Amino acid sequence: MEKLTMPVKGMHCASCSSRIERTVGKMEGVESVAVNLAAETMDVSFDPSIVTLDGITARVAELGFTAVPPAPAGIVRLAIGGMHCASCSRRIETVVGGMEGVAAMRVNLATETGELELAPGGPALDVVIGRIAGLGFTASPLAGDDESLFEAQQRDAAERLEMRRKALGPQLTLGGLVLLIAMGPMLGLPLPAFLSPDTSPAVYALTQLALTLPLLWLGRRFYLDGVPALLRGGPNMDSLIALGTGAAFLASLWTTLEIVLGHGAAHNAHGLYYESAAVIIALISLGKYFEARSKSQTTEAVKSLLSLAPDTATLVGPDGAKSVAVKLVRPGDMLLVRPGERVPVDGVVVEGASEVDESMLTGESVPVAKNPGDPLASGTLNALGALTMRAERVGADTVLARIIRLVRDAQGSKAPIASLADRVSLYFVPVVMALAVLAALAWLWAGEGWGFALRIFVSVMVIACPCAMGLATPTSIMVGTGRGARLGVLIKSGRALETASAVNAVVLDKTGTLTLGKPLLTDVLPAPGADSSRLLASAAAVEALSAHPLGQAVVQGASARGLALPGASDASAVPGQGVSGMVSDAGLGQRVLVGRSSWLAAEGTAVPPELEAQGAELSAAGKTPLFVAEGARMLGVLAVADAVRPEAAQVVGELGLMGVRVVMLTGDNPRTARAVADQAGVTEVLAEVPPEGKAEKVRALKDEGLTVAMVGDGINDAPALAVADVGISMGTGIDVAIEAGDVVLMRGDLRGVLTAIRLSKATVRNIKENLFWAFAYNVLGIPVAAGVLHAFGGPTLSPMIAGAAMAMSSVSVVSNALRLRFFKG
Repeated sequence: MEKLTMPVKGMHCASCSSRIERTVGKMEGVESVAVNLAAETMDVSFDPSIVTLDGITARVAELGFTAVPPAPAGIVRLAIGGMHCASCSRRIETVVGGMEGVAAMRVNLATETGELELAPGGPALDVVIGRIAGLGFTASPLAGDDESLFEAQQRDAAERLEMRRKALGPQLTLGGLVLLIAMGPMLGLPLPAFLSPDTSPAVYALTQLALTLPLLWLGRRFYLDGVPALLRGGPNMDSLIALGTGAAFLASLWTTLEIVLGHGAAHNAHGLYYESAAVIIALISLGKYFEARSKSQTTEAVKSLLSLAPDTATLVGPDGAKSVAVKLVRPGDMLLVRPGERVPVDGVVVEGASEVDESMLTGESVPVAKNPGDPLASGTLNALGALTMRAERVGADTVLARIIRLVRDAQGSKAPIASLADRVSLYFVPVVMALAVLAALAWLWAGEGWGFALRIFVSVMVIACPCAMGLATPTSIMVGTGRGARLGVLIKSGRALETASAVNAVVLDKTGTLTLGKPLLTDVLPAPGADSSRLLASAAAVEALSAHPLGQAVVQGASARGLALPGASDASAVPGQGVSGMVSDAGLGQRVLVGRSSWLAAEGTAVPPELEAQGAELSAAGKTPLFVAEGARMLGVLAVADAVRPEAAQVVGELGLMGVRVVMLTGDNPRTARAVADQAGVTEVLAEVPPEGKAEKVRALKDEGLTVAMVGDGINDAPALAVADVGISMGTGIDVAIEAGDVVLMRGDLRGVLTAIRLSKATVRNIKENLFWAFAYNVLGIPVAAGVLHAFGGPTLSPMIAGAAMAMSSVSVVSNALRLRFFKG
């Protein structure tokens, strides 16, 4: 019996809670249920072997409420608000991660989420949330399914983006007017006498003040976030903007007061810096808008996946077909999927035949034929005939839901390459503030006036941009992993993505990886005087009575050739030797034997030397020969083999051109292994390796200093996949073992290995480009803003240009990451 407490949303009165208690309490397998209206929670005790947690939450949903399943023990996902730069996320990680009882705290700036890992006996969640609030940020547990969470985040992001857009018009207009008044005369645009600093200094100053105040109000977020962060001892990017523009504004305000009081009015009118504060706020707001708009495009992969899941399904019952919400579908329900409709849940075809487009899950553009007994996956598109299906996996258990969850987890993960930027960003803002003060004081000491020193101070403060460093890695990972999902390659984490880019050795399992994983009829060789059709039809008639995989390959081969099978009876199989049976042909019954040559000889039918020789050649080629006799007469020999994937040789060749060492690993005998390897173009073969020994072989390659990727089926090869630096699990369409390996190839095609490695290389290269420009921008920009060029007779950097450069640095990083959307593989 399992007991747990979960939040329940949507209750308004006692009747709501009592209704939930009555309904859930009547469910089979539920022992007890108690709902606390005040706390908005539900305590439930149930038998998981009878009723699932999904079933309970679904029943609550039917009542119009939302029950939120608890997160895995020790791991809490949080939505974190108020972060504006890498120093914000790094500060949360450092402070919360240092709390006693907290095993780890991982924060993703791009997705605005965090993952809190609590050690046994760790602090209560509200204590951690309180600590985060003390740092100036908001935090709340992520509750609900992935779809609702994502949609809520997208709504919030869209609302924030729209608010930024609406504020931009007034900000840019006001900033432009202030700039025109302050800089117009220098640009050859003289002001009218009533506004001239020489004839009307007070009007000139007060007009700029009147235009700047509402603009600063529209950009008040920089001050409301930046100043408190500074006072808490954790300054961020907003602190830099607030101090820089605030200093320019306050200095100008003091000067305005002197002008109004008549103290050197005409002279002081030329010492105003309202345009610096106003234009910087306007330009940075513009940059933040472009950055937010670009960031919204990094989630397009998840958006497209979510759009695949239909909201309704056609339920087939005793009273006919009716449309119901997909959330109400239960395992075992019969559903109708019409042509042009998407499959609502995972299940199996019960009736009908059609072709289903699975490209949205596997990346394979060719539709897949579906007949009774074939599996269907949620989100795939029924192209032709109507299908009746039986639901098997619903809700969070469907392949589509698991893929979405996997992609989102990967997008929220960090790559080791981000560690340097994280460490730098923690100290970046305090160092920049110190440099700004030192630069201003140095120029004062050098004999420059207060106005010049103030301009240097403002320029240094606003040109520094920790945002670019913080966004360099997560945006590339979000776009790269999202693009991989669209190509049928699921990369589970930033670590796996970075490691895959460095792979220089690929170990390929044979069965199911280099080969198709199922035996196929490859050769039909009749004996002299015998007919090939009679040979195959007679053998297939007997093998149809057997369940052996080799026999089924013979039956399928006969069916593919359109042969009609004669009747067969009295089948008798000898394990490891062969099968025999009575085959009736034109009213005459003949005993047909199919199997090893030695077994046929023991049964009284000698195999001619020429057929023995053909059998030996087939064996040398990695095929299994099946000798066929009808009574004492030899009909010929058939060959069955696990065929090498048609793309195997191409993939192995391209890996070689990339400088990757390719090794085939198999438990088969050396002769068969060598035959398969030759067809695939693999030169290095490790044969007769038992399943438990595969991990040791992979470990031995790692000991040679190689970065090893193991490619297997995700089941028998699980130990080797775990030992490898990168485990790549081969899938077979929608039946992929999604939980196995670091990378999952949904298409079950070896070319996915090339795609995974190339995509990883492209993404890591993109990250390095982002980091280079983020660091280079600050390394070069800050000294220029500090007046280094001016010290050697060069120009100084205008605070407005510094603000524009800072705003565009983050935009350039996100835009560069978005180029990965066009990766072709």
